[in-house]
Amino acid sequence: MSAADTFRFLGETRSIRTLGEWNDPAAEKLWLYNLHYFDDLNAEGGWERAEWHRQLIERWVVENPTGRGNGWEPYPSSVRIVNWIKWTLDGGDLSAQALASLAVQVRFLCGQLEFHLLGNHLLANAKALVFAGLFFEGDEARQWLERGLEILADELPEQILGDGGHFELSPQYHSLILEDLLDLTNVARTFGNTLPINFGLIGAMRQWLAVMCHPDGEIAFFNDGAFDGAPRRDTLERYAARLGYAPSQEPPPGITYLEASGYIRLQHDAAVALLDVAPIGPSYLPGHGHADALSFELSVAGQRIVVNSGTSLYGTGPERQRQRGTAAHSTVVVDGADSSEVWGGFRVARRARVTVGATRDDAQMQEVEASHDGFRRLPGHNMHRRRWRLGRGMLEVDDEVTGAFGWAEARFHLHPAIRISETAPGQVRFEGPDGVEGHFGVVGGALRVEPGTWHPRFGTSIPNVCLVARLSGPKLQIRIQWR
Repeated sequence: MSAADTFRFLGETRSIRTLGEWNDPAAEKLWLYNLHYFDDLNAEGGWERAEWHRQLIERWVVENPTGRGNGWEPYPSSVRIVNWIKWTLDGGDLSAQALASLAVQVRFLCGQLEFHLLGNHLLANAKALVFAGLFFEGDEARQWLERGLEILADELPEQILGDGGHFELSPQYHSLILEDLLDLTNVARTFGNTLPINFGLIGAMRQWLAVMCHPDGEIAFFNDGAFDGAPRRDTLERYAARLGYAPSQEPPPGITYLEASGYIRLQHDAAVALLDVAPIGPSYLPGHGHADALSFELSVAGQRIVVNSGTSLYGTGPERQRQRGTAAHSTVVVDGADSSEVWGGFRVARRARVTVGATRDDAQMQEVEASHDGFRRLPGHNMHRRRWRLGRGMLEVDDEVTGAFGWAEARFHLHPAIRISETAPGQVRFEGPDGVEGHFGVVGGALRVEPGTWHPRFGTSIPNVCLVARLSGPKLQIRIQWR
């Protein structure tokens, strides 16, 4: 909030001065969802805006009649219910009218739980019921609590994988679910209630997140993800520490394989490579999946070098389609096709299946081989095989495309801070901040430079470059060296 009636979400500022602007059809759906979340109530420094918050809550109650508009949909309702309760428990003062509205919101939510969507949405619904069941008193509140706990008991064993990852395989959504479990720990202690929730999952989830973050402390962009879509890892770690949890461990050098999720971290000296050998997500819930099979990201000395493009918007338009497509990721495209058939805003048809092959992990080198069958549907029945070799001062990426094809390209999206210059055919020199420098060399193809965009936050597109290596035959090698 920049004023009592002015809000900035997803890079866009709007004022809400009339009743109709709560559901302005000219605004993006996700922007309106953020408006109804009331996240600012519990933001850092939020108490400086406490009077604005009280006024806004009263306005919301009056200007959003029961069941009408975006704010009454189950997901924003769930987030808002939790935020109002957290604010009150922290010393905020809900009026009698707002308290009555809060109870109505919970009652209304009970009739539209998102079993049709499942995943993170249903967990958010359950969290809201638990918060409300503890906050209010009486038989109905006990029913809310029991219903929320029942959903969590059913969903958490399925949604949290054996390596601690959330099954939608998005580091952003994983972070949101981790925050949910920390919040549930906190509210249970606030009310002196021992909830039958497996809070032991928190340790594994924190460790998973440590593996999936770059040395800059931010998440990798596999599937839907942006920096401001969830709390940072360090924020979640401080929260866990306040609740008495021991610090999570930093990933060790070598190979860390999150086998249940399908992600691999290679770490050698100052370099970290994060590899996607994962399925697109749960078979019945691929909505946040991207066609990013065998993509990777690379950091050297804390600076991102190779990236995936990220996520700047939801919806169903062509830009959303492009950002989910294979060409927006640091992997191989065959005849312009996506490795998994992403469509609509949150749909996937035929999906790539990944097989992990040989690995090597010693003091000199970490090596991983993998392949996927996402291009088998093409006339050439193609397979993509990739091998990464990370050693001192270098990363080699070997690609092979089997079967006949018209053209195939390996794409390497670079962080916007990286500057390049072509030094010879098949050779590109790069420079980054803080003295990071090196070069890309290609064998088995022609190298060109394309303009691109990187999307580290919703509503944000930053110009960058993409190195595109077109295969001259079935095999290609890119060697990245640095100092």
